[in-house]
Amino acid sequence: MANKLLSEMGLPKSIANIFAAQVTSAVAHISEIVCPSYQTALSLLEHRLQNEHLAGHLPTRLKGLDAALCGGIPYGVLTELVGPAGIGKTQFCLKLALLASLPACYGGLDGRVIYIDVESKFSSRRMIEIGLKSFPYIFHLKGLAQEMAGRILVLQPASLSDFTESLQELKLSVLQNQVKLLVIDSMAALASGEYEQGFRRQHSLCWHISFVKSLAEFSRIPVVVTNQVRSQSHDDTCQYDFQAQSRDEMVDDPMKYDSHLIAALGIHWAHAVTIRLILEAKSGQRFLKVAKSPMSPPVAFPFCITSSGISFLTDDGIELEGSEINKIRGQGHSDIINFYAESFYGSGSKLLD
Repeated sequence: MANKLLSEMGLPKSIANIFAAQVTSAVAHISEIVCPSYQTALSLLEHRLQNEHLAGHLPTRLKGLDAALCGGIPYGVLTELVGPAGIGKTQFCLKLALLASLPACYGGLDGRVIYIDVESKFSSRRMIEIGLKSFPYIFHLKGLAQEMAGRILVLQPASLSDFTESLQELKLSVLQNQVKLLVIDSMAALASGEYEQGFRRQHSLCWHISFVKSLAEFSRIPVVVTNQVRSQSHDDTCQYDFQAQSRDEMVDDPMKYDSHLIAALGIHWAHAVTIRLILEAKSGQRFLKVAKSPMSPPVAFPFCITSSGISFLTDDGIELEGSEINKIRGQGHSDIINFYAESFYGSGSKLLD
């Protein structure tokens, strides 16, 4: 009976027509709910302009990067900083914390910052130094430096379980304290020592990744998370289809494992982040790469670390393509600067000694 058409059930035509009309109406109503109608690019743009107060960016004061990201670190999504130890990830985060706590009249967000310092790398002294060198006209005002430092709330969880407990109160704290930036430095370090590298480590952070991502969307604040790197092994396949190297090519050239690092936490984490900024180095030159972004092509900026934090050597980005986009190099980075990077990337510029 369930497989028969209404016309085959022997019902009077008038009753069959009523049933058919009701079923058609129900299907159309359900389809409208589960399959919303299409929108044009113009309507999406108009909707975004009408809700501009829900969007926004935290400017990094790095002109080239802010231009590439259409204003800076965006609200409501996860932005990842990934790179080898000592490359400048924490320096970048300290500067962002200052910018978020800076009074609005000086171009800041005039809010509080929650800084989750997993590896005990947070340095109040270094943060004040960055502030004095970057904003001397502000930090010399009486009491303003202390006021800004008082807006930065530092948490130092000793383990993944401690971090889990702090997350339970984090959403409420973000709302009650007018938090304008959340920094987690670093996400990968939370699982180290408790789980092995690989699937178990990724699985242990699945709930935390989902929570932090939903918190960013719910609170509409910029969320910046640092990530570590690990050596590429023979078991690692290309993370993305557009990466040119095949697994066989990688096995034939074992030297590539020594110079090519990959981001920790795996592919699930890579999909969770909206923007991935890679900090890398080769032959004494540091680069910041916009490796993943919905609003920017892959570009790289040479930089150095000064008393005022990260400084770009040029605001003109070097466009990247192919496997160079996601490669992470960590060899020989130092404070020695060799600018213009043709031999580093293979095209688009020159390398001067």
